[in-house]
This record gives sequence, C-alpha cells and structure tokens, in this order.
Amino acid sequence: MKAVQFSKPGDPEVLQVQEVPDPIPGPQDVLIEVKATTVNRLDLFQRAGSRPVGQLPFTPGLEAAGVVLQDANGFRAGERVLTENAQTAKGGGGYASKIAARASDLARIPDGVTFEQAVAVGLAGSTAWASLFDLGRLKAGERVLVWAGSSGVGSLAIQLAKHAGAWVVTTASSEERADLVRKLGADEVINYRKQDLAKALAGDKGVNLVLELVGSTLQTSIDASAVDGRVVLVGNLGGQEATVNTQSWRLKRVHVFGGGMLHTSVQNIQQILELVAEKAVTPLIARILPVEQAAEAHRLLASGEPQGKIVLIHS
Repeated sequence: MKAVQFSKPGDPEVLQVQEVPDPIPGPQDVLIEVKATTVNRLDLFQRAGSRPVGQLPFTPGLEAAGVVLQDANGFRAGERVLTENAQTAKGGGGYASKIAARASDLARIPDGVTFEQAVAVGLAGSTAWASLFDLGRLKAGERVLVWAGSSGVGSLAIQLAKHAGAWVVTTASSEERADLVRKLGADEVINYRKQDLAKALAGDKGVNLVLELVGSTLQTSIDASAVDGRVVLVGNLGGQEATVNTQSWRLKRVHVFGGGMLHTSVQNIQQILELVAEKAVTPLIARILPVEQAAEAHRLLASGEPQGKIVLIHS
C-alpha cells in the first residue's frame, strides 16, 4: 500500500509517498481502505520535530474515513466508517491508504455524508462536543463565546451550541470571516482587532461559557464571563502563555478548566454525523487536496489562511 511518511523531522518537503506493507489486523481491529484524512496542527508539530512521534519513518493523520474491507467485529465489508484515532491504528495514521483500526473507535458514516465531510467532523467535532457539553456543561438558553469561529473546532462549536439552544457570540479578524460565521448561525460576531470584546459582552452581563481556543486571550475570556462563568481551555493558537488578573478572576468566581486532549465518545461523534446527514450541521472545509500533496497542505495550514479544515483524499 501507499503511505505519506517522513523519515526525519524537517520542512514540509520531508513528507514523501512510500510503498509500505499492508497492516495485519488484530483480533479487535477492522481493516479499512482510507478514503480521506485531514491536516491538523499536531501533524505540523510532529513533522517539524517539536512533538515526539516514536519510531521513524512516521505516518501522520489523526483521523481517517474509509471503507471496511472485510467483515470483522460487527462491521461488514463495504460499510463506511470514521475514526478520530487513526494514529493508534496499525499501518499508521490517515496519510496511509489502509489502516487496521480498533472496532471500538469506529463510527458509521450515514448516507448522504461524504468521506470529506466525515473527516472534517472527526477530531474537530469531537473536541467541540467535549468542550461544550462533556466539560463545559452547556445548557439551552445559556450564552457562549467561541473564539476563532472560522477554525475547524470553532465552526462546529458554533453550530452545535446553536442546535443545543444557546446564544452564540464568536470572534473574527476580518469582514469575510465575520460573514462566514454569521452564516454558520452566530448571533453576534466581534472583530477583536477593532472592538473591545470584554467591554462589548460585559454590558450584557457576560457569557456563561467560553471556548478558549487562543490561549493568550485568557484574561479577556475571564473579563467577558458572567459571574460563575466557565472557561474551557481548548487550544493555544495565539501562544502558550497568558497574564491574568487574579482579582477579577476571584471576584467573578470564574471556573477555568484545562481541557487536556479533548475527545468525546464514539456515540457522540455518531450524533454529530447524523446532524450532518440531516443538514443541521455543516463541516467547514477550506481545501481538498490529494494526499500526495500533503507538503502543500502543511504549508497552507501554517500560513493561517484556511477557514475550516484541509482534507486530503486517497485516489
């Protein structure tokens, strides 16, 4: 089979198409022909050498959507499936054309949902759901702030929160991105380069829940929170360090949760896929490229330009 791998850390050019042995499924596995995967920031860190990967050569790809090749563990040949744990599969991650994934990690892709849509849900959807509901305990009628609304996680979080009956405000850096997130259902959009977000939201008594995807804006998230608000630290797109005023934090009784590696259950991922099938949720896809162009996809993600997920497809 073919796999896009790197044998040493470096620039995107270290990603090369290689012929590798087919994976041999274990007793708890399902053999899958991979049709699509995505590019995540962790892929870039692993390729650059800033995150450990274990044995080289290494095949990236955190998630994978594809077709079951043979009956196994309750799955039938020909079924379409998704895993957000492709890197734990035999054969490598989603940049490989075949993997043997744990049956317990697989969600079935409903009719009407493409492989590209499914992988765009994958890890981003799992993170959004876990942040909003598993850790954030979002309830209908509450107010939620989602940072980076045009990102893969942010765009799904907006839609899932709206579907759950919440009022949603999000951030954007341009009018183009603002228009995009409004179409996703955001009730209010704040251009953080032109407006004082905390001041704008504090006048409305703040928000009950914040999905903090930037990291360096933690103080702004605390200032934007209502009394007894919750802030879930999801990511650090803006940096790993933040300075906070502990007095405002203490007086507001804001609860800040370190999200860790946020994943929800396979059952909840299945629910998101069903919402996509019902057209209640639309995964935001920035670009679709052949997996052979993984290096270009890495450069594109590093540029910060994409709005949504970059999907790689296997021919």
